[in-house]
Formats: sequence, structure tokens, C-alpha cells
Amino acid sequence: MTQLIANTDGACRGNPGESAIGVILKTPAGQVVKSVCRAIGCMTNNQAEYFAVISALEEALKLGATDLALNADSELVVKQLNGQYRVKNAGLAPLYAKVKGLETKFKSVKYRYVPRERNRDADALANQAFGN
Repeated sequence: MTQLIANTDGACRGNPGESAIGVILKTPAGQVVKSVCRAIGCMTNNQAEYFAVISALEEALKLGATDLALNADSELVVKQLNGQYRVKNAGLAPLYAKVKGLETKFKSVKYRYVPRERNRDADALANQAFGN
């Protein structure tokens, strides 16, 4: 399984507040190979979005992926990871650095912004972690 597609979402109740992540990893044919639904403690929404990306990268590595296409509905995170925005927030800098370190273990990682409507499955998993 060398190529995978990930959809990620971080959710927050309050900002900062109780947070959770949802991650879905699929083959290019659309078969779900892994999903993550986990509460991650108290943090900001942007930190939760980064935690979801980190989880996707870590799980993709465990599954043996060499190429990852990652879809997220956080425009800020996607633009930071694609180098279009600088990371100015001190709380996001170490998370950004962790993502960039994980990226080096892949042949390629591509980040793409998708509207929330096209990220419903990952969003549902993140909200499920709150016990809804």
C-alpha cells in the first residue's frame, strides 16, 4: 500500500477547549484502511487541526505508505504546510515542525484544502470522539 489519501479534521468545544480529531485513510480506489476518532485534551482549534494531520501522517507510515495526499478543511493549516503562510503562532510552531519532520519519511506528501461539506466523514469522527 504505497499510496494513501487522508481526510483529517480537528474539532474544538470552545477555543481553546476540549478537542478531538477525526482521520480517515483510504486507498486511491476509495477503500477505508484506517480511521481514527480520539479526544486529545484542551487546546485551540488550529492545534487540533495539526494534531489530526500528525495522526494521519503517523498512521500512514504504519501502513507502509510512501505517498500521501492529505485533505483538510483548515485553510490556515493547509496554507502553512504548503508554504503559503508563515507560522507566527508559538503554539503551532512545534506542531508544524513535527509535521515537517514526519514528511521526510515519505516520498511525497501533498496537502489540499477541501470545504467542510467535502470532509464530512472526518468531521463526523472528530465529533464522535466527544461522545455525541
